[in-house]
Amino acid sequence: MTPFERRIAACQNRLADVGADLTVCFPSPNLTYLTGFAESPSERPLLLFVPRDGDPAIVAPAMYEAQLAAVPIADLQLHCWADAEDPLESVERVLSSYSLEESDEATVLVDDRMWATFTQDLRDLLPNATFGLVSTVLEPLRIRKDDVELAALRRAGDLADRVALEIRERGDELLGMTESELASEIDRLLAAEGGEEPAFETIVAAGPNGARPHHHSGSRRITAGDPIVLDFGAFVSAALETGTGRYPGDQTRTIVIGDPPAEYERVHETVRNAQEAAIDAVEPGVTADTIDHAARSVIEAAGYGDAFVHRTGHGVGLEVHEPPYIAAGNDRELEPGMVFSVEPGIYLEGQFGVRIEDLVVVTDDDVERLNDTPRGWETGQ
Repeated sequence: MTPFERRIAACQNRLADVGADLTVCFPSPNLTYLTGFAESPSERPLLLFVPRDGDPAIVAPAMYEAQLAAVPIADLQLHCWADAEDPLESVERVLSSYSLEESDEATVLVDDRMWATFTQDLRDLLPNATFGLVSTVLEPLRIRKDDVELAALRRAGDLADRVALEIRERGDELLGMTESELASEIDRLLAAEGGEEPAFETIVAAGPNGARPHHHSGSRRITAGDPIVLDFGAFVSAALETGTGRYPGDQTRTIVIGDPPAEYERVHETVRNAQEAAIDAVEPGVTADTIDHAARSVIEAAGYGDAFVHRTGHGVGLEVHEPPYIAAGNDRELEPGMVFSVEPGIYLEGQFGVRIEDLVVVTDDDVERLNDTPRGWETGQ
């Protein structure tokens, strides 16, 4: 079986487990996960149907026929429609093949991000069905990365590490650059190291701008003594036999060129200790809340609890932000194969911010870091 055939089979098993009859995916990471096909949403219906019993099917515009014919799923039924045709006729044929139109008890799980217009079309065609969300079956599958996914995430981590070292080693050369100029240079280096595109908008936040966790890099020039929050990563493709699957890096370091401002060293050390405490707590069976608490308790003990204004981390996979979320109140237990960020921060409004972030993977009995660059603030270290 191909990786995508295995994922389809696992999806069907999950449908049986939860007592649902059908999943319907829209262009999204869910569709890419199951088929290896990636496309942006549009007004043209492009839908993947995975029934509990029977063969999966895709309804798609005819312009995608050649691409979809190459999807490595042996029993995939392809229904392509031309622009002059009504795509709902193809959708109705697929639903009829699963004998759902006559059922008064069918349960259909639609993509969490499906546009309302397509969900409404399905409701009109299946007026007696109960509807839910496809994450019910796919989240437990996607949340545990397989060996191919982990290999891609390790490569993305290594790539981010190489760029982080390059930027740190430049030291005084960064003085006088604007945040935007440095962000553009980081993006250039990510591409030069093999990144396909930035995984998100690169963050360069100097001086007081660092107190905004998701600052948009701007025209402020970097000066000696500025704490500089650097948050970046790039997508790399998984080594799948066929199909698409891109996985991101995501690393944050906070550095200073020259002498830091008063209180900075204490804040940086607190954040570093909080991150270490959180990573040390990671192992199978502990909850996401436990990891968040491990980081938050260090920061609170140092007197900066009110300045840690976000969760400790987020899952990473086909999306930069996905489950598991490492947040207070999340009692989800960690399992081998889960990958997430650990990124505590302290943000002092009008002064500076500090964040240190690594990606980690839960192993069978411990934790593995996917980033391994210096976490100190001094350039050259």
